[in-house]
Amino acid sequence: MSSTPTILALVLAGGEGSRLHPLTAVRSKPSVPFGGRYRIVDFVLSNLVNSGIKSIYLLVQYKSQSLIEHVNHAWTLSNAIPDQFVTVVPPQMREGPEWFQGTADAVYQNINLIESRAPDMVAVFGADHIYRMDVRQMVKFHQQNGADVSVAAIPVPLNLAPSFGVIIANSDGRVSDFIEKPTQPVPMPGRSDCAYGSMGNYLFNTAVLKEALLEARERGENDFGRHILPRLIRSHKVYAYDFATNRIPGTRDYEEPAYWRDVGTIEAYYAAHMDLLGLEPHFNVFNPKWRIFSSGYQGPTSKIIGGHVQNSMIGAGAIIKGGSIRNSIIRREVIIEEDVELEDCIVMDYTIIRRGARLRRVIVDRYNTIAADTQIGYDSDADRVRYHVSESGLVVVKKGNELDTSRYF
Repeated sequence: MSSTPTILALVLAGGEGSRLHPLTAVRSKPSVPFGGRYRIVDFVLSNLVNSGIKSIYLLVQYKSQSLIEHVNHAWTLSNAIPDQFVTVVPPQMREGPEWFQGTADAVYQNINLIESRAPDMVAVFGADHIYRMDVRQMVKFHQQNGADVSVAAIPVPLNLAPSFGVIIANSDGRVSDFIEKPTQPVPMPGRSDCAYGSMGNYLFNTAVLKEALLEARERGENDFGRHILPRLIRSHKVYAYDFATNRIPGTRDYEEPAYWRDVGTIEAYYAAHMDLLGLEPHFNVFNPKWRIFSSGYQGPTSKIIGGHVQNSMIGAGAIIKGGSIRNSIIRREVIIEEDVELEDCIVMDYTIIRRGARLRRVIVDRYNTIAADTQIGYDSDADRVRYHVSESGLVVVKKGNELDTSRYF
């Protein structure tokens, strides 16, 4: 294998995201909007492209139309450069009428794409996380250790570890065990409060991956974490790549190093948004040396007519007519009328908040009109009648009807 291997990326973007309901009621988890202008999927795609990996298949499944439209609009790479593409691949059902039955089955059903490209390595990455990662550093680690498989790993709090694949590794990173979503996770040596969790990002030597997929098919197995990785540990060199060592150029001193968040719940999704705010945020999305790419919006800039805005992000095309906005993220083409109060909120694209409305700790999905003088986030019993309220009391207003043109008047 050459010092600069050819790498094909398969991004698993079929996540149903049931724990993010109702944000995932009409879209898959990777297509959920994030921050002032992104979708969740933009982070893994940006990491791959910034790392020089530009042959990318995006494997989609549940409620994929929104994701397909976003990728087609935002991620068209130049056809003039060979092997440079981001291509959406729905389930092909080559083996029967079933959809993808698991992560490994999703890759197996597209094994022909791997064979036609014949790369040296295959990066199998998830599409559900907010982070920056220079994949080249993981590739270098993989090569230096002569690994057959490398798994990106990060310490996770022990109480959250049952939601992860937990890795047991030697001091040099060689994996001796892998337990998918254990009920009683094993803590890391010297860190009783944490377990070593898989990030769901894998790097395979191509021949090893193909052999493992074929064997799993014969055994009726369909998942990397439950089936393929535990078996490969016994027969191949599987290493854990410590994501905490990954360094991105342009990261500020005040940022959390090796920032990574699984935004699989309403609470985690909301908390990651709050990490973007402030003069010195935990995660600064603006990094000219490692950009997060998304759609090239061609509309107007935002316009602030009046009011008070504090510690907030205002998206392109938004119009702020007045009121007070604190600790909030306002996305594209939102209209905020006079005497509105927003505190600790996320307001998504094409929403209108009418005069006198009061919102506190509320996530408003796209295409909504909040009526004048409405109060949300102040009376949890009343909110539960009309909206989704999370365990911690966050209120989520589900996506509105984008065909309702009356919202503009």
